[in-house]
Amino acid sequence: MSREIQATLDIQGMSCASCVGRVERTLGALDGVTGVSVNLASEKAQVSVDAPRRLVDVAHALEALGYPPRTATITLNIASMSCASCVGRVDAALAEVPGVLSVAVNLAAENARVEYLEGAVSPADLVAAVAGIGYAAEIAEADASASRAARKSDEANHLRRKVLVATALTLPVFVLEMGAHLIPAFHALVETSIGMRASWIIQFVLATLVLFGPGRQFFAKGFPALMRATPDMNSLVALGTGAAWTYSVVATFLPGFLPEGVRAVYFEAAAVIVVLILVGRWLEARAKGRTGAAIEALLGLQVRTARVVRGGTTVETDVDALAAGDVILVRPGERIPVDGEVVDGASNVDESMITGEPVPVAKATGATVTGGTVNGTGSLTFRATRVGADTTLAQIIRMVEDAQGAKLPIQGLVDRVTLWFVPAVMALAALTVAVWLAVGPDPALTFALVAGVSVLIIACPCAMGLATPTSIMVGTGRAAEMGVLFRKGDALQALSEVDIVALDKTGTLTEGQPTLTDVVVADGLARDEVLRLIAAVEAQSEHPIAEAIVRGAEADGVEVPTATGFQSVTGYGVSAVVEGRRVIVGAERYMTRENVDVGPLADSERDLARRGRTALFAAVDGVLAAVIAVADPVKPSSRAAIAALHDLGFKVAMITGDQQDTADAIARETGIDHVIAGVLPDGKVAALDDLRAGGGKLAFVGDGINDAPALAHADVGIAIGTGTDVAIESADVVLMSGDLRGVVNAVHVSRRTMSNIRQNLVWAFGYNVALIPVAAGVLYPAFGLLLSPVFAAGAMALSSVSVLTNALRLRRLVPALSEQAPGPAPARTIPQAQPAE
Repeated sequence: MSREIQATLDIQGMSCASCVGRVERTLGALDGVTGVSVNLASEKAQVSVDAPRRLVDVAHALEALGYPPRTATITLNIASMSCASCVGRVDAALAEVPGVLSVAVNLAAENARVEYLEGAVSPADLVAAVAGIGYAAEIAEADASASRAARKSDEANHLRRKVLVATALTLPVFVLEMGAHLIPAFHALVETSIGMRASWIIQFVLATLVLFGPGRQFFAKGFPALMRATPDMNSLVALGTGAAWTYSVVATFLPGFLPEGVRAVYFEAAAVIVVLILVGRWLEARAKGRTGAAIEALLGLQVRTARVVRGGTTVETDVDALAAGDVILVRPGERIPVDGEVVDGASNVDESMITGEPVPVAKATGATVTGGTVNGTGSLTFRATRVGADTTLAQIIRMVEDAQGAKLPIQGLVDRVTLWFVPAVMALAALTVAVWLAVGPDPALTFALVAGVSVLIIACPCAMGLATPTSIMVGTGRAAEMGVLFRKGDALQALSEVDIVALDKTGTLTEGQPTLTDVVVADGLARDEVLRLIAAVEAQSEHPIAEAIVRGAEADGVEVPTATGFQSVTGYGVSAVVEGRRVIVGAERYMTRENVDVGPLADSERDLARRGRTALFAAVDGVLAAVIAVADPVKPSSRAAIAALHDLGFKVAMITGDQQDTADAIARETGIDHVIAGVLPDGKVAALDDLRAGGGKLAFVGDGINDAPALAHADVGIAIGTGTDVAIESADVVLMSGDLRGVVNAVHVSRRTMSNIRQNLVWAFGYNVALIPVAAGVLYPAFGLLLSPVFAAGAMALSSVSVLTNALRLRRLVPALSEQAPGPAPARTIPQAQPAE
């Protein structure tokens, strides 16, 4: 019988009794949901559900209704997770908490990112849920990445001390036992000097100190997990070493319980296993610390103090105390503390650590500066515009952390396997012992013990659990150093599966700063008179083409009058009244709509379009007056980037509102395969659907507000970082430098990271599939080969370290294309954080 669960949800958007009624009716109609009570004043809804996952249905229903519940996301640091089985149990425990919407547990980062319904569950409930299955959890602090690096360093040092102690205690045990087996003279020396029984007692004392000293953690964590019927890696090690130690204790102190032919000790195996696994854990801790190097480097860019100008004097203050509007002084060579706008001074600023662009950027009054970048030889005074968590650097760090904590679709297979992996290994070990005892040669008990312990020890769910998250952490971190930010972790996998790259034109392929190139007037009209009327209308618009026309008119010395009654028709053009005359400027479709005959200048318009110009018609009082043209220069890097995308196997398309002739001219210049021209802003989504009609996956690259729907609709949305905040928020990937070659680098990182993940998974699964049967003894009948538990422990430790080492290779990933002005020099990357002096 299911237990009824009561929950209280905070709901957004309710404004009247009708809202309350809609929410109550919608929730009351859901299966398994009863006792719905909605309160408008408190903006809360109380519901009773018959299962925890019903609250997810409730959340989705409210979202669809337009009254989304308030949600929050929290990161928990989780101690003691040692393998993929631990990840599965923590994930399951958190997912079962009523009100939890999604869970992503990361073994490499040793944390869990949880999205939950506010009001239905609290952070304390989540911590308690993890503690209930035997893992210590705490809420991550704001500087979690820095504290994690310090934590992993402390852990590595602690494990190193354990390794040294365990090695010192194990070495005499190994020499006494293995020396007596391998060297007859040494065996005789032991028998004639201290005797074999004394040797076994010495081994017992030293091995016991190893197992219950440095190796105590395996028993302290493994056996409680076993008692809870949730065995993990520690359980396997504890069972394996405990079995070898127990058998040896019986042989030493109660030999009568064993047949004479199988009285032997395996103290050295138990002790060496602990040493080797501790060495593996030590190397893992060191490697895990390096997987977050990119975050550490980004954190190292943050400034701790700033010089604030107040009342004519400069006061040094903590950067956390800064507020928007503060005026800040930055001296030559100093790092800029927060984002702002220059109010005085001139200098060149090195922004390579944020954008990957190696060339310093000139800054003067009115220019924007970014926190974390380095001032050059000049002095700058700027007004803070974004501080604290709102700065560009803080947002970058947050994006990278979110991406590193993501769970890719490929991880689903690992999760399904690891849930039953450890219990399956234990069952296989028991079966191995039973088979050896039933059909094995004498001494069957000895063979059964060796084979069973080897199976327990050689199995490695650690490698499977580390295979995906370590590669994600290193890959997304390296991408950030190249100026490529994966806002959503699953975009890392999705981008590697894309077939078509669709590009917006203005600001993406082109500079986004068009200039006036041609003014062709109708017969009988004066150029300057027509231009002044057109410029008066365009002066009321903020469109880049309008700005280009106004700049061109002013450059020609034309006096621009004031227009009234300005109107903008999206996708068509603009109109206004200038000195009593109605002037309209726009595309041919606008003229057609206004019944203006464009025939007299149609040939001129087509000629301009064929030359790659964006041509617009102008009419005065309903009569065609001119066709004007602007040209938006193609970015120098665009052709190289498109060529590189072709080399990677992509089809490249361009979506633009320009006429077909203009778009075709740009396509010829840049090498684009497919052009969709004349697209209105709201038609880009439909254009994307047309492109992927064949079933392929598609990435869209854009930068403007009108690109946001297309960015969200594409399989992968890639926003130019110099574009609008709306576009960036809608995207899956952000290119910080605004250089189109960043798309190539994003694809390069995506494909190499996914390849690295597959290598890790092949190794992790292949290792277990191949070596567990060997440990069980399948080679013994044919070759007389039985794997020693000591070699099994070494192989197990090597497996995890191999996966981590392979993932760390991504740190050396070189950009596919240098993000700078054309040339062969490689892109600069985020410098490593330096220790404080």
